[in-house]
Amino acid sequence: MRIRELKVEGAYELTPEVFGDERGYFLSPYQEEPFLREIGRPLFPVAQASYSRSRRGVVRGVHFTATPPGMAKYAYCAGGVALDVVLDTRVGSPTYGVWDSVVLDQRDFRSVYLPVGVGHLFVALEDDTAVSYLLSTGYVAENELAVSPLDPDLGLPLPRDLDLILSERDRRAPTLAEAERAGILPDYAVSRSLDGLRPAEHGT
Repeated sequence: MRIRELKVEGAYELTPEVFGDERGYFLSPYQEEPFLREIGRPLFPVAQASYSRSRRGVVRGVHFTATPPGMAKYAYCAGGVALDVVLDTRVGSPTYGVWDSVVLDQRDFRSVYLPVGVGHLFVALEDDTAVSYLLSTGYVAENELAVSPLDPDLGLPLPRDLDLILSERDRRAPTLAEAERAGILPDYAVSRSLDGLRPAEHGT
């Protein structure tokens, strides 16, 4: 498995080895050992696995979890194609407000790892795009918060050639600046501590 750190501190893109023959192919999108070997620490105990299926143009996010309790995520695309965007919503982070994007598809089979406190968005680029998530804590609706994917100051890479489909909740979500003023964004030090890390360990 190849592992690449994204522009958002603590977030990673992971690309597994694919074993193919005349029958098809086999791969393991989630692997603990390569992450431990490469990054020097384990991933998270999986508390919940979730799954979404979306039509072309659907935008889900930018979502993040109130911290505490916080939630780390591991997402991969089990069908179709998704443009996945990771946004640092941790106030005090060295990469606060920075985003990065990864195409999740059935060619390279990439996954993304998001540490506690980081926001997540994806856009379905094909009908029947299926995204699977492994979560470090169970989903609790009242803990799930959002920042507007349309925030002009963020300039997220939403495709201009699609008729974007957003939930009413995501359309009405605050900008990043509004969410910071409202005090609902995760704190960087608290997020790192919930990941079992210290803020001083930047880059590990």
